[in-house]
Amino acid sequence: MGGGEQGEAGLDWRDGIVPVSRRFDDPYFSLADGLSETRHVFLAGNDLPARLRDGFHVAELGFGTGLNLLALWSLWQGLGAPGVVRFTSFEAFPLTAEDMARALAAFPEAAAVAGPLLAQWAAGARVIDLPGLRADVILGDARVTLPDWGGVADAWFLDGFSPAKNPELWSDDLMAAVAAHTAPGGTFATYTAAGHVRRALASAGFAVERRPGHGRKRHMTAGHLVERQA
Repeated sequence: MGGGEQGEAGLDWRDGIVPVSRRFDDPYFSLADGLSETRHVFLAGNDLPARLRDGFHVAELGFGTGLNLLALWSLWQGLGAPGVVRFTSFEAFPLTAEDMARALAAFPEAAAVAGPLLAQWAAGARVIDLPGLRADVILGDARVTLPDWGGVADAWFLDGFSPAKNPELWSDDLMAAVAAHTAPGGTFATYTAAGHVRRALASAGFAVERRPGHGRKRHMTAGHLVERQA
């Protein structure tokens, strides 16, 4: 998760396990099994088990610990399909490789496959090559970097910190930029069900649904880009 002007991520550690942003006073992943939440919200929320294919492009607001990337990579590897999936993530406050490794240790399944990501990240790479997946992490304020991005995504992971604490990453203008960089029929999913976020996404051109959330979260939000009439 991340947003705002670029800088280093200041962390506290809850129970020595969960990284919490000092800037936003918000944890980087769910206290009720962040990997399961990633799979429920972002993978299933975008129907990725059925949609992933060679050349499919996922984009994300908030790279954080890299957990979503690893979950996506594991899904793609598990499908055993040929080709390469693309992944682009926008992050303002990148973690160090050491902090990423410490956070991912909470999820043995993710930590077991994190080595190539962490090694490249520690070496300063922000374009990450994994077998079957190529990731590009774009550093800086997404309000600046996303509108200037030349790509389009088939699916979005909207994973900034809580809208109440990181409103910059959920603004009407940024949701409009998300829509403008979404392929026809493309989708989004997010853990939040905040009304103003749903309205911003609807105004941007998405058909928006409130769906059952993960764990104690009653609701999440997902949707697809509505075809624009000529």
